[in-house]
Amino acid sequence: MTALPRPLVLGVAAFGLAGALAGCATTTGSTDTGSSGSDSGSDSSSDSGSTSSAGYKDGSYTATGEYQSPGGNESIEVTLTLADSKVTKAEVVPHASSGNAKQYQTQFSEGISGEVVGKSLDELSVTRVSGSSLTSRGFNDAVDQIKHLSEL
Repeated sequence: MTALPRPLVLGVAAFGLAGALAGCATTTGSTDTGSSGSDSGSDSSSDSGSTSSAGYKDGSYTATGEYQSPGGNESIEVTLTLADSKVTKAEVVPHASSGNAKQYQTQFSEGISGEVVGKSLDELSVTRVSGSSLTSRGFNDAVDQIKHLSEL
């Protein structure tokens, strides 16, 4: 049996290690996994009357985002307050009543502000917050509705 050259072995090992570490990286923030919710969620807005220069009206906007979980259809209520097209406040009200969905929605609602406050409305697209990835789909669905509600 012929031994492989040491530089080749080290190169393959380094490449494998880099791939393994990249696969273990966590993601939060800007990558969209797609929204599977419908556009039939309820929505409302409360406009403060002022207008931002970047494309969205200042004010508070509420929409209900929907998504599919292993337990069935779920929804969350999202309220975003905008100033100069940036999120200044974010609130999520869980609608799940039991099981894992309730747990994940609660965790999501407790962690979402830190992920989105200070960001432009156009930048919002979350994939995972506080361990919850499916709830993010409902949030992104609601954000899409809020974009339409707050357009200039």
